[in-house]
Amino acid sequence: MQRGIERQNPDWNADVATSGYHTFMKVVGIKMLKDRLSEFVRLVQAGETVLVTDRDEVVAELVPPRPDRARHVSDVALLEDIRRGLVTPATRRGPLTFPRRPIAPTAEILRQLREDRDAR
Repeated sequence: MQRGIERQNPDWNADVATSGYHTFMKVVGIKMLKDRLSEFVRLVQAGETVLVTDRDEVVAELVPPRPDRARHVSDVALLEDIRRGLVTPATRRGPLTFPRRPIAPTAEILRQLREDRDAR
């Protein structure tokens, strides 16, 4: 038993001071994390850090995303492709315009189709 902390079972959740007097983290065992994952994800989303333990050994740390992190997974993938040089971001701003191709009159299209059919 650790000094000052009584534990009823191996999956415990406690506030642990990490540095200073006002910074606290949640500590959770793997089993409890699996059982209540949504709850801990909401804590992390709210800005808390959660330490994940396995037999009292810290094995992972769940932290909120960095402020510069893209909010959507598709954005993350796109940024990674840009970093690798696979995608070049657009440099022009404003609406895209495409050159209009002249459309052949219907009679001309029908004539070309007849010629193609007769050639076979």
